[in-house]
Amino acid sequence: MNTEQLDRWNAQEAAAEAMIPIIGTLYRAKGVTILLHSRSLVNKSVISILRTHRFARQIEGEELSVDETLPFLQALSELDLGPCKVDLGQLVTAYRVDGRGLSIAEFTAVALADVIGGKAQAPGPKDVVLYGFGRIGRLVTRLLIEKAGSGNGLRLRAVVVRKGGEGDLVKRASLLRRDSVHGQFNGTIKVDTENNTIIANGNVIKFIYSNDPAAIDYTEYGIDDAILIDNTGKWRDRAGLEQHLRPGIAKVVLTAPGKGDVPNIVHGVNHRDQDVTQQIFSCASCTTNAIVPPLKAMDDEYGILRGHVETVHSFTNDQNLLDNYHKADRRGRSAPFNLVLTETGAASAVAKAMPDFKAKITGNSIRVPTPDVSVAILNLQLERETTKEDVLAYLRGVSLSGPLSRNLDYTAATDVVSSDFIGSRAASIIDANATIVEGDTAILYVWYDNEFGYSCQVVRTVQYISGIEYPTYPLPAALSTVAEERVLSAADAG
Repeated sequence: MNTEQLDRWNAQEAAAEAMIPIIGTLYRAKGVTILLHSRSLVNKSVISILRTHRFARQIEGEELSVDETLPFLQALSELDLGPCKVDLGQLVTAYRVDGRGLSIAEFTAVALADVIGGKAQAPGPKDVVLYGFGRIGRLVTRLLIEKAGSGNGLRLRAVVVRKGGEGDLVKRASLLRRDSVHGQFNGTIKVDTENNTIIANGNVIKFIYSNDPAAIDYTEYGIDDAILIDNTGKWRDRAGLEQHLRPGIAKVVLTAPGKGDVPNIVHGVNHRDQDVTQQIFSCASCTTNAIVPPLKAMDDEYGILRGHVETVHSFTNDQNLLDNYHKADRRGRSAPFNLVLTETGAASAVAKAMPDFKAKITGNSIRVPTPDVSVAILNLQLERETTKEDVLAYLRGVSLSGPLSRNLDYTAATDVVSSDFIGSRAASIIDANATIVEGDTAILYVWYDNEFGYSCQVVRTVQYISGIEYPTYPLPAALSTVAEERVLSAADAG
């Protein structure tokens, strides 16, 4: 019996098992988040770590081995690091082409020099309040609990809801615990009805029952200088959202497109352009977050003259289960029974996120009978002719490194369908095999988890405006040559 493959697998498992305590200690004791090609390895299982390593072959063309990444992780554990993010995939890639003859420990120390020996300090915990506890609110809750770490990041303190009747808190805890689309909550949840709190993985979350945002004094609950995330969508202009600026609340973030002069943020594209001293922000829509990163990438490289965006979008709570009255005519028809043609404001929202973008973008949407994951089809006329191979090599490089690597993902799998992207943390995922390029026309098919991927974008935005979004090492400047070489070699191979 040939046991070579099994022995190899067991060795890989052992290496991944050795990584878990190091990743956990770095995260909880030092505030260091370990990534692999922008995918977090914190709180991941052995199998998940191995799958994430194997995923690297879709981007780089070869599988990344835990035997190769483990020594870098061990080197990191020996350093006096401050809060930061470290991408093992990028660290290994940079080391492969480094010509200085340094050891892994020496190279790692040089790459992380900016955050060694007290040079980077955690700003301390930041209180967060959720206003509303629907689909996005509960997923944001899961993410905030997952990222609680050493306690120096975002700290979910309270949720504000309207009381739904007897047993309200128990029912809300049950909705957090089990989700038909996203599965079981990863951890433990306890309900304290006497104090109106839910304790999730040790995080004590106060539930405040109120119908009026202007009636709450958050300092009464020990909450101060907090960021409030409004995921109800009830108020979308500045005047409405300013009602949340009560004692204890410093900033408000809306999880829907903002109206008027409310800045719409798409993390990865325009978040660094924002005046973070402002108090009111919007995270735009899930579709805006999905289409703006690839539009930005394509415009930067090829220039876009004009385009049309068609989204095939899962149905949402604002539609009817059965035919009934709705202020929007078509959305009143049965969601699980029909394809429903409707409007999308995402195309017009592009201008808010990219004010220098001059191309005219039109858009429409079709709601379909699936509970989650959507696809946007971007039909773009470019300023110059190109080829499919060139476009894909470029987008593969963008997803690997640079300012959009956390937001834009890439798949070369030939058999993927919508359910494969449930739980994706990217704002959007380029489907390489569906891409069409002819001359100056490019048609991109972009998948996105319109619930979880969008919630990840919300949390990233809140981290940034609260001042606790740490830089990812090695820094992009050190990787520019590496990325260039990868894109060129991928283009040659194509």
